[in-house]
Amino acid sequence: MEIGIDSFAASIHSYEGKPGISNANSIEQLLARMVLADKVGLDVFGIGEHHRKEFLDSAPTIILAAAAALTKRIKLTSAVTVLSAADPVRVFQNFATIDLVSKGRAEMVVGRGSFIEAFPLFGLNLDDYDELFEEKVKLLLQIRDNETVTWSGQFRPALKQQAIYPRPLQKKLPIRIGVGGTPASFVRAGTLGVPLMVAVIGGETHRFGPLVNMYREAGIKAGHTLESLEVGLHSLGYVANTKKEAVADYFPGYAANFTKIGKERGWPPVTRAHFDAQAGPNGALLVGSPDEVAEKILCHSQSLGGINRVTFQMDAADLSHEKMSNAIELLGNMVAPLVKAG
Repeated sequence: MEIGIDSFAASIHSYEGKPGISNANSIEQLLARMVLADKVGLDVFGIGEHHRKEFLDSAPTIILAAAAALTKRIKLTSAVTVLSAADPVRVFQNFATIDLVSKGRAEMVVGRGSFIEAFPLFGLNLDDYDELFEEKVKLLLQIRDNETVTWSGQFRPALKQQAIYPRPLQKKLPIRIGVGGTPASFVRAGTLGVPLMVAVIGGETHRFGPLVNMYREAGIKAGHTLESLEVGLHSLGYVANTKKEAVADYFPGYAANFTKIGKERGWPPVTRAHFDAQAGPNGALLVGSPDEVAEKILCHSQSLGGINRVTFQMDAADLSHEKMSNAIELLGNMVAPLVKAG
């Protein structure tokens, strides 16, 4: 199983008396963590895409390209590319270029996005939320699989025998579809035969088992092999030497940030009881000591019928660069070997 990190390139502003740092320094530290993840043997590092003040990932391919020049072996991916608000031709060209810069280490996870700021920003109608994604992901896959494309659709000008360059170093640029909890999204990914990245940021992970089964069933029905229907798990998580230390580090920032997001979405404030349930054996949060987190990953994998990748998002909790760096070292040196041996 691959172990990695996903980051939303959080901008480290002042928080409860803690000093912030400049956006330039935040990016510098993020790139240093990407280099560290490569050094300690993690398999993948993903950069999200948002268009909000608190995140610096509105142009994730720039960050990934910078990391490509600084790292040697780690896979570099999006997490996720908001494909509904992008041109599939440009998305492919950007990631094909990263693949060339990195000598074959680029990937992408594409999705509709959990925030909606990109739609008004790029002049798109939110009512077309699902239709935009379905049309664009099919075009992206066609571009990935064919150097010359003829295509027409509703939301983009037609392509007629159009050659699209550059081509990536990899013969087939890896693409996953990122999904939340919508059954139709799982079925669509299975029908297309595209590997899945399941974002489980709340609730109990085993409840996604029936949705993953729907994905696999749809894929097999469409003629794809079970081996090609890979499933990855994106989780909020953090590792420290002990669970007590991990919770003490992670909870304050997690509670503050998710309470803030909750006000936008009508959720109740985050409580310590809610957090403890999420950090418990069945909850979605991967927060604890290396042994505890490794055991929980293996349990999640079993409940989902087997996963081949798990990624940690740590920068949702206003953690310092030093704490996240220490967690990356623990993930590479302790958690990953335990998971891969299990």
